[in-house]
Amino acid sequence: MSTFGYPILSRGDVISMLAESQIAAVTDNDFKNIKPSFVSDLYTRLLIYLDALHEEGQGQGQIEFSALEQFESPDLLIGSIQVMNLYCKLREVMASLNCPIQFTLRDLVKPDPGRTEHFLSGILNFCLFKETKMNLQRPIMEELALLDEQRKEWEAKISQFNAEIAGYSDARERELPFVQEVNSKVKELCEMIAGLNGNQMSFRTSFRNLTEKTLQIDEKISKAEFDLVQNVQENANLCSKIVHSPDKLQRALEEKKLARDEAMNAERLAMQSFLEKTATVEVYSKVLEKRSKHFALIQAIHEQLEVEFKRCELEARQKKVEDVVAEVDSITLKTSIIKESGAAKMQQVFY
Repeated sequence: MSTFGYPILSRGDVISMLAESQIAAVTDNDFKNIKPSFVSDLYTRLLIYLDALHEEGQGQGQIEFSALEQFESPDLLIGSIQVMNLYCKLREVMASLNCPIQFTLRDLVKPDPGRTEHFLSGILNFCLFKETKMNLQRPIMEELALLDEQRKEWEAKISQFNAEIAGYSDARERELPFVQEVNSKVKELCEMIAGLNGNQMSFRTSFRNLTEKTLQIDEKISKAEFDLVQNVQENANLCSKIVHSPDKLQRALEEKKLARDEAMNAERLAMQSFLEKTATVEVYSKVLEKRSKHFALIQAIHEQLEVEFKRCELEARQKKVEDVVAEVDSITLKTSIIKESGAAKMQQVFY
């Protein structure tokens, strides 16, 4: 329902909508025997449902005197302020709903079933229209509420961040003198480092020169050591050539002669052993040759015997075959004789 309309509802629809909205439980008999108390209570419930009774006493003093003439006893209206307030509120509501029928005080005091159903139709239609609009706007309202909560959270965070920023700013102002002092010391240290770097370069140059001189000295020392070793070796060679005692020389010669004799004896024994082993090998070779010839002869005899055996066996088989052939020929001859005899007997029988 996008726009508000004013369709007239049936009595059954009015009763059903009142029950579904949990406004009031009414029956058809209530409309047939309609009473002012019933109408006042029902209108009050509807206004409460629409949240239209939020101000007490609103509309007092706005009662038309022409409406008072409809009462038989106007003096009784003095104690009916509540009824008058209800009347004023209902008149405003019906006017805002563009009701084609004007709502009067008589509709409360002496209600008519038809007019009452007409007014109830307008109010219930507006209730339905309001509920539909509220349902459509509820997601938006929920989203707005959520956004409002988020806005409050962000505002709180922003306030917290602003407080932290203010604290950092205060701390920065307090620590600024210390920072300036540290920067001054850092500058002094940088200048000192530059001076030390210059000294370091000078020391490196001096160290490089000393290293080169050390290498030259090491080369000279190595050469001197090599020359010394050569001199020592030459001295040892010369010393080995010098004969210090004739007895020692004679003893050394005898030892060398003895060693030479022992070597010659060992060589002679080795040659003798070699000759003996060579003779043994020749004997074994001759024996092996004889055995080879003997084995070849035995193998030839064996082959000859085998051939002879196979020949005898073949002759025996051939003889057996000849005997079988002879026996078959004999059986064939006997069979022919029997057939001829049988044929002759058959001829004798038939002829």
